[in-house]
Amino acid sequence: MSDKPRKFKGGVHPNDSKALSAHKPIQEAPLLDSYKVIMHQNIGAPPELLVKKGDEVKKGTLLAKAGGFVSVPLHSPTSGTIKMIDKVPGPTGISVPCIEIAADGEDEWDSPFEPITDWKTTDPVELRQRVWDAGVVGMGGAAFPSHVKLSPPDDKKIDMLILNGAECEPYLTADHRLMLENAKEVVIGGSILARILGLESCVIGVENNKPDAVEMLKKAAANHSVHVQDLPVNYPQGAEKQLIYAITGREVPVGALPMDIGCVVQNVASAAAVYEAVVNGRPSIDRITTVTGKPLVDPGNWKFRIGTPISKALELAGGITEQPAKLLLGGPMMGIAQSSLDVTTMKNTSGILLIAQDEVSQYTSEPCIRCGRCVDCCPMQILPATISQAVENHRFDWAEQLNVMACIECGSCSYSCPSHRPLNQQFKRAKVEIRAGLRKKG
Repeated sequence: MSDKPRKFKGGVHPNDSKALSAHKPIQEAPLLDSYKVIMHQNIGAPPELLVKKGDEVKKGTLLAKAGGFVSVPLHSPTSGTIKMIDKVPGPTGISVPCIEIAADGEDEWDSPFEPITDWKTTDPVELRQRVWDAGVVGMGGAAFPSHVKLSPPDDKKIDMLILNGAECEPYLTADHRLMLENAKEVVIGGSILARILGLESCVIGVENNKPDAVEMLKKAAANHSVHVQDLPVNYPQGAEKQLIYAITGREVPVGALPMDIGCVVQNVASAAAVYEAVVNGRPSIDRITTVTGKPLVDPGNWKFRIGTPISKALELAGGITEQPAKLLLGGPMMGIAQSSLDVTTMKNTSGILLIAQDEVSQYTSEPCIRCGRCVDCCPMQILPATISQAVENHRFDWAEQLNVMACIECGSCSYSCPSHRPLNQQFKRAKVEIRAGLRKKG
């Protein structure tokens, strides 16, 4: 690893709009009367339900157990009674199973785990099991089970752990505030992750538009084998493959995983969740989320329990001053547009964003003018314009040959296109069609 980070190819520089919430300290959201906890909150198999209507639960009680190795358990965000097991609108617009809990107001903890204060001498296998039992996932957005990344095959020799604190997505400041206010938890969580992987140290990558967070992390890391690397601002700096290249100079081949080149990447919020799980014995039942956008009265950062409705989050932000054009979960580049305020927060809900009417351009997609901007900015060095043609002609086999599966869906191509072509949406569709075709064959 070099002290000077490398610049990956491509990328764009959208207005970051972080000033709306970057200076707002994390606030603890008040206890609600009820929570609607979406059951499937991880990539992989859904967890298996363990409770039924009428059951009494406490804060941290196991609601569902892991449904396989690539799955995580789910825990109650407060104490109360299981009011209903039904379906609610999910973040992708599809109705999904959820567990509704009527809070009793006591917020009494159920303590399923004993704190592991001597983690430096604890067997790594036991620490990894604790991460799994606590339901920790990738909290940067992917929700990939953390314990799976911490279980590389014997033939994959890991020599580098990177904590992702880049937070390159515009508007979002949740990780910034976490690193600033809870630097110790991030650093110790990273050290625990390193021990699980059999490493002596780890690196935290942070974009250099967060100098206060870099300073706090360096202070917290003074007595730990943790290096803090500031990185140039270049979206999508926080994408896993681009982050690895910037810090190590290693390139993840198309179709390969970071562990194939000796790397594991975890989000800084996941590291803090690991700290809570190991040192304090607490399962993953909440997360810090940025609630922001010009239409809001009081944008900021809140710690929400899973199952908090978007409507309640917007109320905490003071409500709106104007009717927004769009509501997104996540940021403007990779976020998902929402049609319902009944969608609830999950472990990977990094942001709730309202886009103002004057921030949305009304346009019609035009034919490609062969300008090459999408090719220049693509961080994966694929050919967005050509792949777009393949998708428009339903040639998904051609799109696959052009490496559409390597697309990280960062949206840089769509952002840079003067013809306003829906490139990112086309590539998402192509991936769905290709996977569906593989399932039919298999």
